[in-house]
Amino acid sequence: MDDDDMVREHEEDEEDDSEAELLRDRFRLSVIAIAEAEAKKNKMEISVPIVACVSDLAVKYADQLARGLELFAHHAGRKTVNMEDVVLSAHRNENLLAMVRSLRDEMKAKEPQSERKSKKAKRKDDTATNSASHTNI
Repeated sequence: MDDDDMVREHEEDEEDDSEAELLRDRFRLSVIAIAEAEAKKNKMEISVPIVACVSDLAVKYADQLARGLELFAHHAGRKTVNMEDVVLSAHRNENLLAMVRSLRDEMKAKEPQSERKSKKAKRKDDTATNSASHTNI
């Protein structure tokens, strides 16, 4: 790798980091807005340090969740996170698990029948391709 490639890679990393930081800031602002709206709705006051703490916890939880979802997908041999990964991530919380399963079922019900069939066909093709590639090794 020459110096130009290293510079480009470093610039791309910095750009990714700044984009991630921007998303975190937007997420924090959204959490703060939700906390303040809930406090107002319930005729309560919420202190600035508590709001900051809640937003930091939400960001840390989101980071942890994202890492877990990536690991579930990777373990299944996929590069893309799917709904089953989300269901797996909720397994420690019975209420959350029930809500996520319900949401998954609603989303499946709303999905057009033809799209569901094409996804099943793709999965079968992927499985066949994967099986064929494993036998060639």
